[in-house]
Amino acid sequence: MLPARHRLRSSADFTSAVRGPGGSRSGGRLIVVHANQTDARAGDPPRVGFVVSKGVGGAVVRNRTKRVLRHLMAARVHGIPSGCDLVVRANPAAAGASTPELAGELDRLLPKALRGRS
Repeated sequence: MLPARHRLRSSADFTSAVRGPGGSRSGGRLIVVHANQTDARAGDPPRVGFVVSKGVGGAVVRNRTKRVLRHLMAARVHGIPSGCDLVVRANPAAAGASTPELAGELDRLLPKALRGRS
């Protein structure tokens, strides 16, 4: 489970992480990782949010995909720099992906999205 202090909650936080100045992104076939870090959040714990649209599938598939991504990020959140906000967006192909496939994609894309953030 991803602790509450590590979760993005508001729409403004998601928008800032995805479209804010100084943000970066790294994408693959299964997921896209958006990262942003601002001076206002310096020293705060990193936060992660998930976007799984209807394009991924029905409610059961979307919720399963989100649960798997949340579990994978909970194990990786301590490697994210303080003050960083991440948004993990699932592509439609994520619906048919196994947990190891999603983990591999996340391990490949996370360092690229975080490059230059410390």
